[in-house]
Order: sequence, then C-alpha cells, then structure tokens
Amino acid sequence: MGLTKTEMFTDEQNKIALFAKVFGHPARVSILQHLFKTDNCVCGDLVNEIGLAQPTISQHLKELKHLGLIKGNVEGTSVCYCIDHDNWAEMKAVMSQFLDQDITTKENCC
Repeated sequence: MGLTKTEMFTDEQNKIALFAKVFGHPARVSILQHLFKTDNCVCGDLVNEIGLAQPTISQHLKELKHLGLIKGNVEGTSVCYCIDHDNWAEMKAVMSQFLDQDITTKENCC
C-alpha cells in the first residue's frame, strides 16, 4: 500500500494542521470561548448559548474532544465539558512557535 497523505509530513506539521482545524469553524471557536468563560458546561447549555441544533453541537464537541482540547465527564444523563488545560497549553506552544517564525524579505521577491 502507498503512503497516506499525512505520512508525507512531519509529526509537527500534522499536529499544526489538526490544531488549525479547530479554528476552521466558528461554532468550534464559539464553543471554546464559552467553555473558557464558564470553565465548564453541560451540552444543553451550549445549544442555548450558541443557537445550533443539538446534533451539530455534539459533532463539534466530538471533534474538539478528539483533538484533545476539551474533556468531558458524565454527570447523570449529561456530559459536562471543560477545556483540557494541559493540551491547550501544548497547542498554544506549537502554534506560537509556528506563527512566530520571522519573515525574511528579499529585494527581488515578487
């Protein structure tokens, strides 16, 4: 079998791409902002806060959890979500290093 597309790139490049995916949808950005504001949240609160359907919110939560940026605890029939602070700090470090690269200008650059 041939290589998958992600195998062509370094672990760091794949990690940056996955982290960047989080910010690729405003609903995920909104969920993260709400979780930072409240420090924890029940999924039903997110439906009321963001205004999207429950299945849509659940799909975005699943993606955020898969990337490790949030974690959830079962409380009765609900799941309470919060930011995974360790993974958030790792994401910030990786993205900061990538975004802090200096741009060098060359006189003959288009």
